[in-house]
Amino acid sequence: MSLLESLRFSRGDTLIHNMDPRVKFLLTLIFFSVSVMFLDIVPLFLVFIVQIPLVIIAKVFNEWFKSIKGAGFIALFIFVTNMISFYYFRSGALTWDLVEYSIALTMRFIVLVTSFSLFFITTSPDKLSLALEKARIPYEFNFAFITAIRFVPVLADEAQTI
Repeated sequence: MSLLESLRFSRGDTLIHNMDPRVKFLLTLIFFSVSVMFLDIVPLFLVFIVQIPLVIIAKVFNEWFKSIKGAGFIALFIFVTNMISFYYFRSGALTWDLVEYSIALTMRFIVLVTSFSLFFITTSPDKLSLALEKARIPYEFNFAFITAIRFVPVLADEAQTI
């Protein structure tokens, strides 16, 4: 459950924390778009490397590492499932292309987890709500989105007790 727990907002007074939530969301969308556009290891690894200084500047390395650790099982599952399914259902041979493709899909997932965890860890739900309001997002959508964000840590706590 550390993946869900790590998405809890962490107060801080850093450049990343003080950035406008709309700018952070745009940056997250850029990382998301780049990770979806490329399926090679090198560009995905470069995007991941670009995100590391942002995590360090935000001083949320421990929270970010918890999210990566929590996503590790899912990343391993993506890698193994992809390897098995391609081995049995496509070519029947273990090739470097298959391994590279599986690593690329796993890296894509890690890049997405990193970008979204950095966004949620450093963005206050209150500031995000105000930013969405200023962007003229309908109140109903704004309310539903912020309620969902606030509910994730509660869901993680409940899952821990079960």
